[in-house]
Amino acid sequence: MSFAISDDAYDRFMGRYSEQLAPAFADFAGVEAGQRLLDVGCGPGALTAELARRAGPEQVAAADPMEHFVAACAARVPGADVRRAGAEALPFEDGAFDVALAQLVLNFVSDADAGVGEMRRVVRDGGSVAACTWAAGDGMEMLRVFWGAAAALVDPTAGGAESRMRFRTREELEQLAGRAGLADVQIERLPVEASYAGFEDFWEPVKTAPGPVGAFYERLDDEQRAQVRDECRRRLGDPSGPFTLAAAAWAIRGRG
Repeated sequence: MSFAISDDAYDRFMGRYSEQLAPAFADFAGVEAGQRLLDVGCGPGALTAELARRAGPEQVAAADPMEHFVAACAARVPGADVRRAGAEALPFEDGAFDVALAQLVLNFVSDADAGVGEMRRVVRDGGSVAACTWAAGDGMEMLRVFWGAAAALVDPTAGGAESRMRFRTREELEQLAGRAGLADVQIERLPVEASYAGFEDFWEPVKTAPGPVGAFYERLDDEQRAQVRDECRRRLGDPSGPFTLAAAAWAIRGRG
């Protein structure tokens, strides 16, 4: 699943949501000033920036396997320790952090159990490990609109890859935390919403979207793209101006 897109393209598609989610997720994880914090799978740095705002950039580290995201995050949060690394092999010492967080990442980690195990390793005894993912089903209105249009007009199985993504339910996340041996596990649903200036602000980011949406769009011919576009507009109520769409993530935390 490709994330070989520009940080600007990512931000226009998903960043408007992750920026809204970051404060709520940081609150849920118990992030406070004075803590050492790690953002795993930082992308362009939406959560990293929120952590730095709360604790100061010198207290924050981040990691991502994509070099261009590492560069974008480092530029966005000067002073933070941003490194190129996957969640499964974090380049930090045991017990180096008070809290390790992974926002909208676990679905894309090749071995999520190893990733959570690494997060637990790098937090101090009693430190917190926290992760969140978009909820399955009604968790992302934007994705529901796109995949509904695609399934109705192009391919009834459209969205299958997205719907099969793991760790998008409360039960899967609880089981993952249990396998990692986390204690005092808590889980909560975090609602957010994102604003669009108009329909084109919704549609244009689809053309360069990461993950299953971008891969599906690339396979369509021009006629199919136009059909899906028009159906998305219809499902959104043919907006003539700004509108907002809702989303919700499951967030889980536990002590290492």
